[in-house]
Amino acid sequence: MTPPSPPKAFSFEGASRDAVAEFLAEVALAAGPAVMEEYRRGCAIETKADGTPVTAADRRAEAIIAAELRRSAPDIPIVAEEAAAAGASPTAASRFFLVDPLDGTREFIARNGEFTINVALIERNAPIAGAVYAPAIDKLWFGGTSAYACQAKPGGGLGPRGAWRRLHVRSAPAAMVALASRSHGDPKTEAFLARLPIGERRSAGSSLKFCVVAEGEGDVYPRFGPTMEWDTAAGDAVLRAAGGVVLSTEGGPLVYGKFDRGLRNGGFVAWGDPAAAERWNHR
Repeated sequence: MTPPSPPKAFSFEGASRDAVAEFLAEVALAAGPAVMEEYRRGCAIETKADGTPVTAADRRAEAIIAAELRRSAPDIPIVAEEAAAAGASPTAASRFFLVDPLDGTREFIARNGEFTINVALIERNAPIAGAVYAPAIDKLWFGGTSAYACQAKPGGGLGPRGAWRRLHVRSAPAAMVALASRSHGDPKTEAFLARLPIGERRSAGSSLKFCVVAEGEGDVYPRFGPTMEWDTAAGDAVLRAAGGVVLSTEGGPLVYGKFDRGLRNGGFVAWGDPAAAERWNHR
């Protein structure tokens, strides 16, 4: 597979949130060919100190993404999953990139295609722009002020604006669609969903759950198990740009830059319809 041309150098000075999101989309796309090369040939699997799996695809994608971000934004810190796992200690900052080079490594290993490449920019504790790329299914989601989805093959570029589809969440129907994790489940999630008027449950891997809600094809995605900020930031940015909300179980929007907590998230619920969130989140 021919690698894509690297993203053009991008200036963050005065750039809109949508322009930043487009740049992050290009960065995520740049890592796609390496991930798919490892996916096709079946790379070796290792286990990190925390017991989670890691592959050459994770490491190659992170190296590509980090290089592209540093080329255009050398002064913005990068917090990336594999660097953190290797012992890097990020310094607290109000503006930084969050990178999950292969969200859904278990899905990658299971070869079900439901893994994503995630890149987000955090400012003042919120994800202001992000991109989620699923190279095995040729789909890309990105958002800043507005959210978009488009087809994007590994090795190709972002494509013409006319091919982008604008995303907006839907008003919650009487029978809601809930998104559940394919790899994780817990009693708190089941108890939460039991209180809602759920008409259908769908499973999806990695950050695809945020994107399904952002596309107006789902209504609620609860997660009470452990996650890290790089797991959620890009999908959260897309959903917020599409009009949804991601609320912490501790109250208010999910907050980023929790350096004092090792960038660990508490529980959260992602909602498409903010009115449904207001009605049901704290019942």
